[in-house]
Amino acid sequence: MEIDLIIEDARWAAESLQGLAEKAGAGVRLELELAADLEVCVMACNDVWIAELNAEFREKPTPTNVLSWPSEERGAEDEGAHPVKPEGPDSELGDIAISYETCAREAIEAGKTFDDHVTHLLVHGILHLLGYDHIRDQDATLMEALESKILGKMGISDPYSETPG
Repeated sequence: MEIDLIIEDARWAAESLQGLAEKAGAGVRLELELAADLEVCVMACNDVWIAELNAEFREKPTPTNVLSWPSEERGAEDEGAHPVKPEGPDSELGDIAISYETCAREAIEAGKTFDDHVTHLLVHGILHLLGYDHIRDQDATLMEALESKILGKMGISDPYSETPG
């Protein structure tokens, strides 16, 4: 999976975000047996910028950890079903924005490393681009199980476990 990285906040430049995004993309691609030529754009920003995006696109004027914009609707019609895999010449999955301050704060609060938490959020965002969601209960169960499985194969603890890190 090709990751196009846009750094909007200099604090991300000190982090290994490109490597984390590539690791997340590879984990999702291998688990779901996707084509290697898929593309994702990741914008690394801050709470001010992501709050503006959240207000504009979700009418929630507050910071959040990650937002995603799929290039097309891929969600499954039936609750709990896997979305249809992307096919054809359009390899662009969509865009993800991720906020430095929120990621750092959440990692500390959860007792996780920054890198593990960011990797989880990137896996989460990429799954959203692929049509996975967590609005309906069975869809949430499917998405969370998939995230946990992908992260486990990377040696990252289950983010939904009651036991910390």
